[in-house]
Amino acid sequence: MTPRPATPEEARPALLASQKGEITEHHIYLALAGKAAEAVNRKVLEETAAVELGHYRFFRSLTGVEVAPDRLRVAFYILVYHVFGITFTLKFLERGEARAQRIYGDLIPVVPGLESVLRDEERHEKELIALVDEQRLRYTGSIVLGLNDALVELTGTLAGLTLALQDTRVIAMAGLITGIAAALSMGSAEYLSTKSEAGDGAKNPLRAAMYTGIAYIITVLFLVAPYLVFSNFYLALAVTIVNAIIVILIFTFYISVTRDLDFRGRFIEMAGVSLGVAALSFLMGILVRVLLGVDV
Repeated sequence: MTPRPATPEEARPALLASQKGEITEHHIYLALAGKAAEAVNRKVLEETAAVELGHYRFFRSLTGVEVAPDRLRVAFYILVYHVFGITFTLKFLERGEARAQRIYGDLIPVVPGLESVLRDEERHEKELIALVDEQRLRYTGSIVLGLNDALVELTGTLAGLTLALQDTRVIAMAGLITGIAAALSMGSAEYLSTKSEAGDGAKNPLRAAMYTGIAYIITVLFLVAPYLVFSNFYLALAVTIVNAIIVILIFTFYISVTRDLDFRGRFIEMAGVSLGVAALSFLMGILVRVLLGVDV
């Protein structure tokens, strides 16, 4: 049975929620515009903020009341911008607007003029996505390379060293030396690879190498840290595994949002590879210790 359309009075809570959402997004876009370095990005963000303000006034004409923005939500998106950049922030914000568009679709039969608001929402989303040219996004492949290699190689190395050495300080030292050397190697390889690629020169080889190396080193420090904090090597390994899963979770979510990819599939694949290599390396550590009769 098809549900009957809401009457204007029944629609009032949804209208007030939509009104609050529009004024909140107006302030979010204004804040992002104030932080945009590129003039074209700033201009479109300011125009989008003005569109959201117009929508707020439309809903105000229907409800007859003023509504304050959600300051906590504004602060949240500013924090997201500082951590993840403009592309992720706009895409993440777009997901919330998609829910608002579904609500608008339900209200169109009982709210005259709402259809034009919905068209504005759809149009400015496309403009926003088209405007962004974020440097860090062009080097996503280099960051992925550094993170993937560090997660797979170092998680496996630390798991193997844990059983072979059974001393957290020695394991941390060996892990740091291995990780930093690998970061320099990966950075050098990315530099040569990017320099040899034919194309329009959109990626700078030195920057690509830096993104790869820095991503690798940060991941190394995060994975090795438990061995510097805990004296029990089994506990240190367990925390390292948890840290690896956290890194995979955060970065997979970032990539899935900015590239419109499936989060669950990529997370399972990346976690499965990293943890699988760690398990095999752990077993290798046992074999080496038994076969060589080493007792550190």
